[in-house]
Amino acid sequence: MISVRNVTLRRGVNVVLDNASVTFTPGEKIGLVGRNGAGKSSFFGLLNGTLHEDGGEFSIPAAWKMGQVAQDMPETEQSATDFVIEGDTVLLAAQAEVAAAEASDDGMRMAHAYMALHDAGAHDAPARAQALIQGLGFSAAQLTQPVNSFSGGWRMRLQLARALMCPSDLLLLDEPTNHLDLDALVWLEAWLKRYQGTLVVISHDREFLDGVTQVTVHVDNAKLVRYGGNYSKFEEMRAEQMLLQQAAMAKQADRIAHLQKFIDRFKAQASKAKQAQSRVKALERMEKIAPVLADAEFTFEFKEPLNVPNPLLSMLDTSFGYPPPADAQPGTPPTVIVRGINRSVLAGQRIGILGANGQGKSTLVKTVAHELAPIAGEISEGKGLNIGYFAQQELDVLRPLDTPMEHMIRLARDTPAHQRAPGQSGTEQSLRTFLGTFNFSGDMVHQAVGSMSGGEKARLVLCMIVWQRPNLLLLDEPTNHLDLATREALGMALNEFEGTVLLVSHDRSLLRAVCDEFWLVTKGGVEPFDGDLDDYQQFLRDEARRMREQAAGGEQKVA
Repeated sequence: MISVRNVTLRRGVNVVLDNASVTFTPGEKIGLVGRNGAGKSSFFGLLNGTLHEDGGEFSIPAAWKMGQVAQDMPETEQSATDFVIEGDTVLLAAQAEVAAAEASDDGMRMAHAYMALHDAGAHDAPARAQALIQGLGFSAAQLTQPVNSFSGGWRMRLQLARALMCPSDLLLLDEPTNHLDLDALVWLEAWLKRYQGTLVVISHDREFLDGVTQVTVHVDNAKLVRYGGNYSKFEEMRAEQMLLQQAAMAKQADRIAHLQKFIDRFKAQASKAKQAQSRVKALERMEKIAPVLADAEFTFEFKEPLNVPNPLLSMLDTSFGYPPPADAQPGTPPTVIVRGINRSVLAGQRIGILGANGQGKSTLVKTVAHELAPIAGEISEGKGLNIGYFAQQELDVLRPLDTPMEHMIRLARDTPAHQRAPGQSGTEQSLRTFLGTFNFSGDMVHQAVGSMSGGEKARLVLCMIVWQRPNLLLLDEPTNHLDLATREALGMALNEFEGTVLLVSHDRSLLRAVCDEFWLVTKGGVEPFDGDLDDYQQFLRDEARRMREQAAGGEQKVA
């Protein structure tokens, strides 16, 4: 059992935990939640031994083995498989003992060492490592590639696989879904459900927390408050507590009334399509937790577009991909990812884009956003189309040496007068005021973007998009660095948005709340997906089963 009794924890002059208490029993799966800066990562530091309590008592069973994701970016020529195998500390210790026993020429010691090596699973270690790597989205061809050949996000997936490879009694995961697509996230969720040890996870993905955890610990006002239940249950219980606080409710009355008004409006508009019914359920959840949403520290809204052409754009026999690199030989053909697309985007559509990693979701969005040119065919755009684009990598649209104010001044300068809303001014004072609505105040407006956190960069991109008053939003993994409160604010803002949305996200809660239909990018094409997210997850399971059966059939033929 993990016991925290009346613990005080300081980081510098700040008191992170003040006389806080909580207990975890073996095998529990705990979601650790709280606003950014509340102390979640500091509490992780207490659990993993990098921080020590300044007062009170903290205890964890001495024999417990701990697994966690290393935060450093690995630099090694090892293959992906070998790198992940080394996460199995029990196996490494057994291999070291075998080497020592053989060097000692002690027959009895060697016998025990070989037995320990067998018990550590040496015979199937490569297979176990490769199952983890492929579950997290790598292809079979990538299993033997050197770690250094992968980009940063893929290396962090390898760090996650390495942590899962480690036999552990306690597994600590801090934002494990940040570098995953939806397919890999679904796989990780299933793996963690089977995990036998105690799990403590920090995540801003509501549906992931609901699927994995049975206990929620809220870090609030330097206390640890334990709730029996997953994140949604925690929200409901917290909402009930807040309803009892009449003084607080009085302050929230206007915001709750506004929230109720837009819930009623969109529930009335929702069609009977299965996808839209998911959205209705998401709105019903918002009714239950209205006090929690009204208490959020951050909200914003997308202004009504100045005009909405219909259709916004049409793709005619288009193929998307990448041009040959600058140093390629003359005549090198472009790389085509998806081809032969004939689809239109209509006013008011809310489309979720699904598909495995590498199938072309981001390529599709980048091409519509003019970041890439079509390889073939054409995209015709409606008159007055105004795109707001959130890139998966925020720095694709941000300049790290510039400040938020410099970004906004440049945006205002580049926006033609006829595209500006009435009263929308480009003066420095008006832009400072606008930045303040996105929590950029004081000296922050003159801070270099490169020194900001991922969440602050994401908020700046959202700020810039809102100022442009787009009629088409292209959002490629917008929640990667957003905390739960900001994700809720984004979901509400998207629901009130009068324009059209194309959304790529592994946040199923956001997809359910926002999207009325889905496109599936697969096998070099784009097609409608006739179903909701539950159907898509079943589709993924069926595809995985089909691939396993196909692989087994191939092995039998070889035999």
